[in-house]
Amino acid sequence: MLNGIHHAAIICSDYEKSKDFYTRILGFKVVAENYRADRDSHKLDLALADGTQIELFSFPSAPKRPSYPEAQGLRHLAFTVENVEAVCHHLASLGVEVEPIRVDEFTGKQFTFISDPDDLPLELYQHN
Repeated sequence: MLNGIHHAAIICSDYEKSKDFYTRILGFKVVAENYRADRDSHKLDLALADGTQIELFSFPSAPKRPSYPEAQGLRHLAFTVENVEAVCHHLASLGVEVEPIRVDEFTGKQFTFISDPDDLPLELYQHN
């Protein structure tokens, strides 16, 4: 019935800053970029190599996301990586704050977290 996740939608506070983070820092490719004047809103469709997408929106005066302590709802987005340690070193070299690497107690896989410009938690999970 369901085949996979097509996209996650994110509302950002600073469109240019978030666009830079998701494209230059994380390596998403721009699929489409639109501005809706009637809403004063940008919509940026971004994709990873496997086709997974993020829709990045900007809306004037959008409220901040409740996060800490953790609120109900979406907890974080998780991305698979081949080598958590290598990705962490790369992101740190670009100025991204990376949490210490942990090991999933159930799978034995390494993972860690970073935050996007609006403090949305993003997990990096070792694929193999």
